[in-house]
Amino acid sequence: MTDAPPEPPSGAPLDEIVAARRRTAEALRAAGTPPWNVDFTRDGTALEALRRLTAYEQADRAGEPPVVRVAGRILGLRSSGGLAFADLHDESGRLQLMADRGGAPAPFEWLTGLDLGDIVGAAGPLVRTRRGEPTLRVGEGVLLAKALRPPAEKFHGLRDREARYRRRHLDLLSTPGRRRPFVQRAAIIGALRAELDRRGFLEVETPILQPIPGGGRARPFATRHHAFDQDLFLRIALELHLKRLLVAGFGRVYELGRVFRNEGLSPRHAPEFTMLEAYQAHVGREGMVELTEALVGKAVAAADAVPGTAETERTVDLRPPFRRARMVDLVRDAVGIDVLAGWDAPEELAAAARSLGVGLPPDPTPALVLVACYEERVERTLEAPTFVLDHPVETSPLARRLPDDPRFTERFELVAGGRELVNAFAELNDPVDQRERFLEQARRREAGDLEAHPMDEDFLEALEHGMPPAGGMGLGVDRLVMLVTGAAAIRDVVLFPTLRQGEAGAGPDPAERAGGSPTL
Repeated sequence: MTDAPPEPPSGAPLDEIVAARRRTAEALRAAGTPPWNVDFTRDGTALEALRRLTAYEQADRAGEPPVVRVAGRILGLRSSGGLAFADLHDESGRLQLMADRGGAPAPFEWLTGLDLGDIVGAAGPLVRTRRGEPTLRVGEGVLLAKALRPPAEKFHGLRDREARYRRRHLDLLSTPGRRRPFVQRAAIIGALRAELDRRGFLEVETPILQPIPGGGRARPFATRHHAFDQDLFLRIALELHLKRLLVAGFGRVYELGRVFRNEGLSPRHAPEFTMLEAYQAHVGREGMVELTEALVGKAVAAADAVPGTAETERTVDLRPPFRRARMVDLVRDAVGIDVLAGWDAPEELAAAARSLGVGLPPDPTPALVLVACYEERVERTLEAPTFVLDHPVETSPLARRLPDDPRFTERFELVAGGRELVNAFAELNDPVDQRERFLEQARRREAGDLEAHPMDEDFLEALEHGMPPAGGMGLGVDRLVMLVTGAAAIRDVVLFPTLRQGEAGAGPDPAERAGGSPTL
């Protein structure tokens, strides 16, 4: 390092800190020390260095102390007498660095010339201080990347929740404990894949840009392909292309991918989210129930295996088997409306629902009354995992009818913590029935229902070639991670969530309170 203008004291305005650090970088460059684009080969992480020190001590300190090469970010600087200390953090944890004023001058000058946030490489022997702290005595120090901006305030990180979402990189840097839910998320996704792979499912990829957005009830995002001079849509589901693969002869397929729905934001909704959909030939609804319970169980075990302590505790018991209940029974028990008994009197059913404050469309059918009562008065009350069975045909255009009551389908949703996690059913493979249902959905779209399923002649043509009887399921990965990790909102388990421009927290850099002094 070289002499550089001193950094403003802790608490100085951010622009003064950034300006001072720019001057330091310029002085380093002028002295022949590049502040960026420097390589340094490390031989392990901070955690691996600590393990080497422990092994050396357990071997009764045979031979010389281990010499290690580590690299990471400086998140703590202090001095005591003639000693300088720094806290080096990498992806595995923390390791203390130390240099002695009375030893070789270069390491001491180098260490005291660093700023909080700098990324460095350091090499030297591992020792313990008088207090027993594992420490690397710096013999070689290299600046790898000069931080022009300081990290967020050391002990509290980003306090404003909105700022945490907008500057996730800064939040995770200043508060490493908040990384755990994202490590758990990766473990959950890995466990889902492993279980499906173990069962012989083939992972595939299907188009994100589609001429017809099908497979679900949602308003799509639209875009324009200029070379084709054609309107396209971001997919709202994965279903219809995966079913085409059943037609093609694949027996078990799945996809993990992003889907997009042009809807509002809430703690449980996001315009883009991760979906798992799996389809298996010659398996019905019971097969999907068993698969769902297995996948949730594997997800819980994988998340619990991630070391560390979560910020929140899980409040829902996710151990299968799960409760089962028909939608009509849940509505009858919760709001006192017996939809089956009043099926032939739709006006009376609608009047009873409206008297309870349930919102209904004009001239609602009994099926729509049932679904509205369930969604507004029942779903959010289902804390314990529950398979909600037998959804009406009118709101399930891709599911097979119940053989003993064609008004309903062999469909279920898994609801836990008051939120839907899984939607699954025995798949409709009757092309005649499917065409009639698409026609009914098309009539609803013409009447103004933007979420009704569009007509898809290409899919109908594929179905007419013959699709084997099959079961299918869709699992909302973000919601599952929320529930398993105890997170309060989807944005807490998505690294870079979609945010409205100009919301609170989008102002000045929240690192303004960060200290910048090289000796704290």
